Amino acid sequence: MLNKTCDLFISELGSNAPVPGGGSAAALVGAVGIALGTMVGELTTGKKTYAEYEEEIQQLIGRSRVLTEKMKAAVKKDIESFEPLSDVYRMPNTTAEEKAVRHEAMQKALLPAAEAPLELTELCVEALEILDRYSEIGSRLAVSDAATGSVMCLAALKSARLNVIVNTKMMEDDELRNRLDARADEAMARGSEISRVTYERVENKLIG
Repeated sequence: MLNKTCDLFISELGSNAPVPGGGSAAALVGAVGIALGTMVGELTTGKKTYAEYEEEIQQLIGRSRVLTEKMKAAVKKDIESFEPLSDVYRMPNTTAEEKAVRHEAMQKALLPAAEAPLELTELCVEALEILDRYSEIGSRLAVSDAATGSVMCLAALKSARLNVIVNTKMMEDDELRNRLDARADEAMARGSEISRVTYERVENKLIG
């Protein structure tokens, strides 16, 4: 999916095709967000002004690159996890037997459809933690990029959480639904607070 041009991806996103959808878009936005963090690191490393943080910056760059690849993989994973559910919606739903078969298939398809965006919420939290640190020790010339990346990863997190909920709300297994929702809510709460701190820190650095 990511081998396609941006124009083609956006064109398909804006079509009536079931995929790519919001989950894939969120993953791509998250990948762009953490990639901005990597840029901050690359613009900081090797600079005498930040020599005391050189080792940590190198570690952050490594973590950022790994996360970028995971986010990129999440674009494809979201598509693959949604396709079985998309197939369910096309199943016949007229007779009692057809409805029963369709219902059972849907319950099975909901879990992977919810797990993919759930994993993305947790990747976003890790990305936000890294971006927050970049905003503290990264080059002042690129500090706005750290905040921009944070805003993007928070948007990806919020979107991913909604994609969890849209699937869990149809689950009949209350324990499973509550467990998945709780993980998404926890990621949302933590990520929102981290991003708030990052944004305020950068705003204060820029405005004074």
